[in-house]
Amino acid sequence: MNSDAIEISGSSFRYSALVGDGAMAKAGEFARKVMSGKRCAIIADETSARLFGDRISESFTAEKFSSHLVRIPAGEKSKSLTQVERICDELIEAGLDRSSFVVGLGGGVIGDISGFVAAIFQRGIPHVQIPTTLLAMVDSSIGGKTGVNLDAGKNLIGAFHHPALIIADVKALESLQPKELRQGYAEIIKHAIIRDAEMFRALSPRTQSKNEFVALIRRNIAIKARIVSADVREISGERALLNFGHTVGHAIERATSFKIPHGDCMSVGMVAACGISTKRAGLSSQERDDVVVLLKRFQLPTQLSAEVDRERIVAAVVRDKKFLAGKIRFVVTPRIGEAHVSNDVTMEDIREGIAEL
Repeated sequence: MNSDAIEISGSSFRYSALVGDGAMAKAGEFARKVMSGKRCAIIADETSARLFGDRISESFTAEKFSSHLVRIPAGEKSKSLTQVERICDELIEAGLDRSSFVVGLGGGVIGDISGFVAAIFQRGIPHVQIPTTLLAMVDSSIGGKTGVNLDAGKNLIGAFHHPALIIADVKALESLQPKELRQGYAEIIKHAIIRDAEMFRALSPRTQSKNEFVALIRRNIAIKARIVSADVREISGERALLNFGHTVGHAIERATSFKIPHGDCMSVGMVAACGISTKRAGLSSQERDDVVVLLKRFQLPTQLSAEVDRERIVAAVVRDKKFLAGKIRFVVTPRIGEAHVSNDVTMEDIREGIAEL
């Protein structure tokens, strides 16, 4: 599509991720190249609607699209079936049909819920991802996972529904506070641990130029794209590598009622995974310490506060959907740049790993 396009493909899908400075202003133009429908819904939370809603709507209007902006409350609690039903009702009232498409404008929560709406509305319509956070740009917008939460756990209701297009504009990152940026760096560090030792050694919290940000985002999209393309539906185990740190991380989210940001939870979860890896995969204590040092450099937490109930975290782990037929499938790293799924990790290993946090 252009020189900044990263192609993401598998046996049943192919789409581009466009990364650049100012890409959002051309969103309508980019969408016109892949969309034949005339009507779309732009789903955004209050923050992304306020910051980018007018800009995106104008871009789509310029390309003769009829767009309708759907605003939902910010935060993980919007990922519910109740919110999905409300959005679908609004889409029907706005005149969308099976020739229409959905645009997700926001962070990971928006990508998850807008993708799920696109997957089920009129039995499935196209989805365009416009991620506005670093975390969504390098991770959640890629790969087609969509879903909402239940009381029993995170993303237990969902569908694989790949986007037709991803538009990542580094200019959007200017609106983020350091706390929000570091959530994305947690996923970047995860990618480095499981697949890119060179990137792990090069990562630094110093201020990035826009060109450096573009290159870093592209590098991480490419890592996830390769993994997703090899194992679209987490069957062979390759895609499961992206869950490094997430078994404990997601359990921390649930045990604390999502009061701790996602990336912070994944950071602590990666520390636990590294501890378990020293016991079950041969990770050296030096490399385990290197991970902790790098996380700290990016102001990411590596321990839990004393008031967090460890037993609640353990109980949440047991309900993790990454367990298969009741068996634990835990991602471990034997050395920086490599990872694999292990069936040797026991519940006691996980309990000890959590106790050490």
